[in-house]
Amino acid sequence: ISGEHEIQIEGVRSDLEAVELEDGAAVPKEFANPTDDTFMVEDAVEAIGFGKFQWKLSVLTGLAWMADAMEMMILSILAPQLHCEWRLPSWQVALLTSVVFVGMMSSSTLWGNISDQYGRKTGLKISVLWTLYYGILSAFAPVYSWILVLRGLVGFGIGGVPQSVTLYAEFLPMKARAKCILLIEVFWAIGTVFEVVLAVFVMPSLGWRWLLILSAVPLLLFAILCFWLPESARYDVLSGNQEKAIATLKRIATENGAPMPLGKLIISRQEDRGKIRDLFTPQFRWTTLLLWFIWFSNAFSYYGLVLLTTEFFQEGDVCNMSSRRKAVKAKCSLACEYLTEEDYMDLLLTTLSEFPGILVTVWIIDRLGRKKTMALSFFVFSFCSLLLLICVGRSALTVLLFISRAFISGGFQAAYVYTPEVYPTATRALGLGTCSGMARVGALLTPFIAQVMLESSVYLTLVVYSGCCLLAALASCFLPIETKGRGLQESSHREWGQEMVGKGAHPMGVTRSHSGSQE
Repeated sequence: ISGEHEIQIEGVRSDLEAVELEDGAAVPKEFANPTDDTFMVEDAVEAIGFGKFQWKLSVLTGLAWMADAMEMMILSILAPQLHCEWRLPSWQVALLTSVVFVGMMSSSTLWGNISDQYGRKTGLKISVLWTLYYGILSAFAPVYSWILVLRGLVGFGIGGVPQSVTLYAEFLPMKARAKCILLIEVFWAIGTVFEVVLAVFVMPSLGWRWLLILSAVPLLLFAILCFWLPESARYDVLSGNQEKAIATLKRIATENGAPMPLGKLIISRQEDRGKIRDLFTPQFRWTTLLLWFIWFSNAFSYYGLVLLTTEFFQEGDVCNMSSRRKAVKAKCSLACEYLTEEDYMDLLLTTLSEFPGILVTVWIIDRLGRKKTMALSFFVFSFCSLLLLICVGRSALTVLLFISRAFISGGFQAAYVYTPEVYPTATRALGLGTCSGMARVGALLTPFIAQVMLESSVYLTLVVYSGCCLLAALASCFLPIETKGRGLQESSHREWGQEMVGKGAHPMGVTRSHSGSQE
């Protein structure tokens, strides 16, 4: 009673079981109990909950995604404009798009390494400032070779933007994590819509150079506001900066008006961070390989559908396209057409189709789970692609394309939810970075299918996309770990679900000192 005695806790069961929460269920008291004398970052995040801090972080992360979307949407607007203005042949126009994906692919793993080694905030700030600098600089490119190099460097910087999801996820309580990460996709859709609207007003009067400058505004806002952004408390604990982690958690608790858990913050076992070999340990090898294929298929199918949509709308339907391809005549590679108001409206409509996909994914991801949500998205896309083989009219074609776009974009976001959840803190940014790199490989290859193969066979093109997504649906089902209702792993040496077990259960032989009453 006087606090001078120590209690030896012997014989406590050491095999900790995973605890999965149903949708809407309250977090167990023992999970984030503020009366325990020790707690982990996961416990503090759950105890503090979702509040004012997370709302600010959502807007800031959304700005990063909005900027990323605008830089990607520029490709579909800039390419035809330069094709006409600089009289570029078709292969140079295609190269202007491909070089951005090459930059993104080559840098994704690097940004993941930087984020795991030096901090999430550090990696994100460098990538955003890099993209902002070269994005504005590309507006002053005098010739084709200059803009080719500068847009490649922009792509190199964009490869680090997905790390904002890593930082964002590490500050979210478990119940809100999936929905919040999915709703960030709204900022992506807003970014693409804003870019098209901006082009409608800027391109006719000011031209593409001003469009490039004005498109960098979200990046500039993010660069200014990111000084408010704290470093991840999980990263600080893993790197041994316990005081900094506690200060960050106290700041969040103050902003949210919630109490901090009492006691001492437990420091997880320190590990080597950002090592590619950690992704291929026996625990994660199969997960990593399957996720790489899933991310590849997502980008391959998503960007392929974007390219195919324009082709199909121009021809009317698949049957007309197939018959005309057989009788097509050679066309001058320098022939060009500027984008019309109708073209911009088509771009806008196809972008708006992503909003239903977000809503459907938000509704089902905590009901079906992450794996089944990804599998369902891939399966619906594959099924709709096969239906396009039938000679359908323009209305049915539009419906099928929009359903496909909605579900493949929703599946992409489900992958963004699952990937940070499945990897431990030590390799979370690297895992997301390598998956993002594989997505860029898919985006880099898809023009050769959606444009080159399409010239030879429309049906073979659709079969390739449908078959790829069918395999990705199977890959989603075979993922060994379901992360629904589970906390983020702090260490790769902890088994799944330990973060969900209360502090009342400790390994055998652990000595704890209590200064309070004893029962």
